[in-house]
Amino acid sequence: MKGVRTIIVVLFTVCALQACNHAAKNYNSTSPDSPKVEEDTSDDDDASSDTSTTLNLAVDKEDSQFAVDAVNKCVAEITLGKLAIQKGKSKMVKNFGTMMVKDHGKANDKLMALIKAKKIALPSTPDTLQQKMIQDLSQKSGNDFDKAYIKAMIEDHQGDVTIFTEKTKKLQDPDLKAFAIKTLPVLQKHLDAINAIHDSMGDN
Repeated sequence: MKGVRTIIVVLFTVCALQACNHAAKNYNSTSPDSPKVEEDTSDDDDASSDTSTTLNLAVDKEDSQFAVDAVNKCVAEITLGKLAIQKGKSKMVKNFGTMMVKDHGKANDKLMALIKAKKIALPSTPDTLQQKMIQDLSQKSGNDFDKAYIKAMIEDHQGDVTIFTEKTKKLQDPDLKAFAIKTLPVLQKHLDAINAIHDSMGDN
């Protein structure tokens, strides 16, 4: 258990540091062992354009907390996605994990660029609830992993869609609000996809 916790903390740190180091470059992955994916530049915004008008404006507490929570969720989804690729039995689960690594890696890079520019403080370790979820799933394999992962992803993305829908209306910082607006359809796509996987696999 201690070893798993150490791995989680290391992954969190690597994801955060790599996103900062690559914020001004083209984005592709969040950690060295992420699956290589083709870069989609058709809808990616330059990080500098996201922050150019608000670099000197203080970000209020609620907006800052949203950014911190979103980073925690991105890192957790990337870590769990890698577990799905490694431990999942169903090809659908493995493919969904690959999508999580790609999409949440891209979102994390953009978000970290904003956080760095706006000088929002990040914790040194992931959220406790996210750590527990990763620890629990890391101890499962095969069908047991698939069932637990699908259940966790449905619950996770239902919560994410609800939160991001609310934040698209309430965030004060224009760049973070734009991030929430752009990310919401991606989260909804994830929720639809994992629900479809659940339904196709029967009683999970």
